[in-house]
Amino acid sequence: MTRKIPEPDLAYLQKVLLEMLAIPSPTGFTDTIVRYVAERLEELGVPFEMTRRGTIRATLKGRKNSPDRAVSAHLDTIGAAVRAVKDNGRLALAPVGCWSSRFAEGSRVSLFTDNGVIRGSVLPLMASGHAFNTAVDEMPISWDHIELRLDAYCATRADCESLGISVGDFVAFDPLPEFTESGHISARHLDDKAGVAALLAALKAVVDSAEELMIDCHPLFTITEETGSGAAAALPWDVSEFVGIDIAPVAPGQFSSEHAVSIAMQDSGGPYDYHLSRHLLRLASDNELPARRDLFRYYFSDAHSAVTAGHDIRTALLAFGCDATHGYERTHIDSLAALSRLLGAYILSPPVFASDAQPAKGSLDRFSHQLEHDTQMESDTRVPSVDSLVGQRSEN
Repeated sequence: MTRKIPEPDLAYLQKVLLEMLAIPSPTGFTDTIVRYVAERLEELGVPFEMTRRGTIRATLKGRKNSPDRAVSAHLDTIGAAVRAVKDNGRLALAPVGCWSSRFAEGSRVSLFTDNGVIRGSVLPLMASGHAFNTAVDEMPISWDHIELRLDAYCATRADCESLGISVGDFVAFDPLPEFTESGHISARHLDDKAGVAALLAALKAVVDSAEELMIDCHPLFTITEETGSGAAAALPWDVSEFVGIDIAPVAPGQFSSEHAVSIAMQDSGGPYDYHLSRHLLRLASDNELPARRDLFRYYFSDAHSAVTAGHDIRTALLAFGCDATHGYERTHIDSLAALSRLLGAYILSPPVFASDAQPAKGSLDRFSHQLEHDTQMESDTRVPSVDSLVGQRSEN
């Protein structure tokens, strides 16, 4: 019998998402968003600890603590940093995270100096059609061809320096959130604040249900996913299953949808774990959740950073469908609801392999099967048998 999953509070999901979008958090500038999420966990009564830099490691206790599982979403977003203070008082920028300057042009931003905040706009080097005519349309697309114009008296480098502006200052891009009656949610930085909101809503639903977990679950909130290290130092426990939570690109050549949750089968780091991914697919099917399989070609996640750090874990990735990823992004409440429900079902589900608690020493009895041996070996009748190959060699 399928265990009934707790229903997430979608009003709560949207509330915390909107509040998080209002908090600037480019990678390296995440203290405030860390404090916000920690406060939400305190409200839910979910115990947590924090690493030196601010990764949040929480725990929901289950009947057993080994093997346990982790679910991870990241708090950091793309952004920019001051690369140079120019003689004309404008600022050259370098991206924080991997994204195109095409999506930076025209944005309103906040510059964070050591002394305070200055507002401004990101513009192409040729920004006036009245001055440059069609040459505006011939500008290359690169971070070398845009600049930050500050809303302050900054006509020279000395003017900027007098305001305390320095190389390395963080630049955060306005989120411009809009929640429409159709259920669409548009904003910058849905990656991965929408995933964080879905996870918080799932945790609230599980806590409110008072259901007992079968094994310990560790919700993680990382702060350096956009620059690659993510969950590398986030796992002090005996974790055997790790599910990352992130964004699924809705675009030509992809199979994700703004109205479904995506289970990624592979990304730039290679295939995800066969058994854990299919466990999630079964949970989606059993609970009649809209779900899609997809492959992400230009993509890494917290799960990848945990594996490359040397953890012997099964990994999978759940993602909400989103159009225009790393641009002005759009998702739908349908996708976030499906993601939150699937997370709740997973947190309450049994481990994929209870035998993962101990390494398989000297025996294959407890080792997994992807297909039964005979079925797998019969998958291609054109493959010659060992006996026939031996016979061919003896005849020669």
